[in-house]
Amino acid sequence: MATLSFSDADLQDHLPAPGTYPGTIVAARLRRSAHGHRMVEVRFALDGAAPDCEPVADYFVLEGATPRGLAVARAKLVALYRACGRAPHGGDEIRPADLLGARLEVQLAYEQRADRAYVRVVACRSLAAAPVDDDVPF
Repeated sequence: MATLSFSDADLQDHLPAPGTYPGTIVAARLRRSAHGHRMVEVRFALDGAAPDCEPVADYFVLEGATPRGLAVARAKLVALYRACGRAPHGGDEIRPADLLGARLEVQLAYEQRADRAYVRVVACRSLAAAPVDDDVPF
């Protein structure tokens, strides 16, 4: 029987570096959390990230959290819709597919949980609103 071994690629961290990237929404859908609550999942393909980086995901919980948690998630979802050029109004249906293909500037940070780093989407904004000067903070 052949010996199995780790490759150098197995040992690499496939997370994009923290920072700001232009990107495209490549997937957006309603789904259920591990606890059965409805949420929106959005995946971003980032320009300039390492070629082996998977799309980065952001999640917006729509039920089953604290009232404050729900308010924060919904405000962040509204901000994403606006960054995509959408203008949601009270009573409008949440349709994640409306976000597909949108080009955005995506700000990432690392979050440490247990003994592992995870990438977290901090904010998104329209590429048209992006500053020309790289020294201007997000």
